[in-house]
Amino acid sequence: MALVKKDKYNVAIVGATGVVGQTFIKVLEEYKFPVGEVRLLASARSKGKVIHCFNRDIVVDEVNEDAFKGMDISLFSAGGEVSLKWAPIASKYTLVIDNSSAFRMDPKCPLVVPEVNPKDITKEGIIANPNCTTIQSIIPVKALDDKFKVVRINYTSYQAVSGAGMKGINDLKNTRIGEAPQFFPYNISKTVIPHIDTFLDNGYTKEEMKMVNETRKILHKPSLAVSATCVRVPIENSHAVSIAIELEKEFTIDEVRDVLSNYPGIVVKDDPKNNIYPVTDYSNGNDLVYVGRIRKDLSVKNGLLIYCVADNIRKGAAANAVQIAKYLIEEIL
Repeated sequence: MALVKKDKYNVAIVGATGVVGQTFIKVLEEYKFPVGEVRLLASARSKGKVIHCFNRDIVVDEVNEDAFKGMDISLFSAGGEVSLKWAPIASKYTLVIDNSSAFRMDPKCPLVVPEVNPKDITKEGIIANPNCTTIQSIIPVKALDDKFKVVRINYTSYQAVSGAGMKGINDLKNTRIGEAPQFFPYNISKTVIPHIDTFLDNGYTKEEMKMVNETRKILHKPSLAVSATCVRVPIENSHAVSIAIELEKEFTIDEVRDVLSNYPGIVVKDDPKNNIYPVTDYSNGNDLVYVGRIRKDLSVKNGLLIYCVADNIRKGAAANAVQIAKYLIEEIL
């Protein structure tokens, strides 16, 4: 069902008791999103839990078809299996914005970062939220592509344990006090792990191929040369990505800084002589992408190296989804 212009919008949140689900609520409140009725949905074990939000107490219900009736927007973050089952059902009644990987490569579903490809946003059906590392990386990449044309990208991500949910956060906390790891294959408190998601036959992980394929789809460049290595690091929140980019056009570093500084959603922190560069202290708790360590790649003509940091739970997940909805109601309807 197509979304129409209203004074207030009824919102369903699927996975409302999870880390991203709770952040959906927080961001909607912070953005003063014009919320009418709210339905909080989760698994059977969370049914009956009461959450105070939007100046009211709301009882969590188990996901069911009737819960989507009368809603305008449904925000999903309950994993791929839940999305595959329930998002198509919800889309009969509401616009769905899904945070899982279930529909990202579906050609019928737009994959959206509002600062990058807002024209892909639709009024109905399912809109997919990209992977967290893709979201923060694609914003500076698009800024550079608009000006200099990107030819090749090589990502190396340094991903916080919150990207794995509460199991990842708990494993970091527990291994720090001497307990054996229960979730990660190694003690995450004492090492970095070059392994996120399952390995594929080509030697890449699913996480790495998400970055490759999602970058191509968002930029509408299906043959763009992209590679990635994704690494889990022992910090709780905010991902970092080192990006090596080959550009078609020549550039100066001052031009790059100017382009990035004037692009929506980016804050440049690039004064390394004074130890100013992107760190998680900047990004935790907000929805901006911090970019720095801007320098020429000495190994290739028109090569550029940058480093970016963003809050993976907010901009990398919940806030990006809410920003899609916000752009839709403010700019499209």
